[in-house]
Amino acid sequence: MISRIDLRGDALPEGGALRDLLPRAEFDVEAALEKVRPICEDVHHRGTAALIEYARKFDGVELEQVRVPAEALKAALEALDPAVRAALEESIRRARIVHRNQRRSEHTTQVVPGGTVTEKWVPVERVGLYTPGGRSVYPSSVVMNVVPAQEAGVESIALASPPQKEFGGLPHPTILAACALLGVDEVYAAGGAVAVAMFAYGTEDCLPVNMVTGPGNIWVAAAKRYFTGKIGIDTEAGPTEIAVLADSTADPVHVAADLISQAEHDPLAAAVLVTDSEDLAAAVERELEPQVAATKHVEDRIKPALAGRQSAIVLVDSLEDGLKVVDAYGAEHLEIQTADAAAWAARVRNAGAIFVGPWAPVSLGDYCAGSNHVLPTGGCACHSSGLSVQSFLRGIHIVDYTRDALAEVTHHVVTLAEAEDLPAHGAALKARFGWKVPTQ
Repeated sequence: MISRIDLRGDALPEGGALRDLLPRAEFDVEAALEKVRPICEDVHHRGTAALIEYARKFDGVELEQVRVPAEALKAALEALDPAVRAALEESIRRARIVHRNQRRSEHTTQVVPGGTVTEKWVPVERVGLYTPGGRSVYPSSVVMNVVPAQEAGVESIALASPPQKEFGGLPHPTILAACALLGVDEVYAAGGAVAVAMFAYGTEDCLPVNMVTGPGNIWVAAAKRYFTGKIGIDTEAGPTEIAVLADSTADPVHVAADLISQAEHDPLAAAVLVTDSEDLAAAVERELEPQVAATKHVEDRIKPALAGRQSAIVLVDSLEDGLKVVDAYGAEHLEIQTADAAAWAARVRNAGAIFVGPWAPVSLGDYCAGSNHVLPTGGCACHSSGLSVQSFLRGIHIVDYTRDALAEVTHHVVTLAEAEDLPAHGAALKARFGWKVPTQ
């Protein structure tokens, strides 16, 4: 059901050589880019008419309008199962607690007497948030996108999710209900690259945005790449991943359940166990069979995901080697199920989010930990962060110098300008002092 990679016996290679030994899904965004390019440009030129045509082509629905009516949002919330509503409200409450504390405050530094640099944080003016709606419905992603944007102070928030044939061309009602709970009233029935293009270019109905965030399939990732530079993006999200660093103290029932929990997302989902315990590896393999047989989405998602090249049990000689492996892998979600798990977690450098010990499974983070589940995939955790309040803020430096403070440093500025053969830079200061460098 799941393959093994045995890295025991020899010294682990470094850097890219180690990464090349680890499992990873094929996810060719560059190839997809060529397919989304004409779609994006069609949306650019035809606007809403193109959105309606692509809804018919890709989603099998006939739309009269792309924007979701206010009464549909209200009706979805009124019809929402009370238990689901209570769970969403708790998810929102916890997410707000965490994300509110991420907001940075303005700070002024006095560099010299009379010379200060202030860094102020300004929210992006308008954002487009994307929530997938393919194999599964993700109201939790509505929460994870909207809450940090709101806590950052973004004034204009729009959200898009694919139209659903069974709901008359509207996005899934639970997604609409989550929007209503969060006070988001600008919602569009648009999916994939079409939605990203709508946000980037704008249409008759939707004003263009400054930034697009949210998870999605390869077409969403390709469209984000296409528009990078025109709009800001969070990340080119690929298939979801879980890595578990575990030793002999880990419970194989827990480990197997957590691997399966990510495998049920998608046939390209990655489930990776890194362990120094042969006994644990064997026990997890045995445990996978009955747990998989007892759940849903077995043939179309879980089995292909576990059997795919992106999933494996990786055997190492020690937890020290295991730590090197998980850092090289840079998982979206990393669980630490070892003795003294907090100490090992503190040493991890590369992960989107880290889940410490047996009572912090990834599923908790997906919904109600308070953390964000929009995280870097495909090894991007070595250079990128998950979605947060900071994603929606821009730091702006404000430089304020008096005449005396400028005079004191002018000779250094002129010297550096001349060293770079940019004499006009120095002249901009000399002009303020009668074309002479002030005497120090």
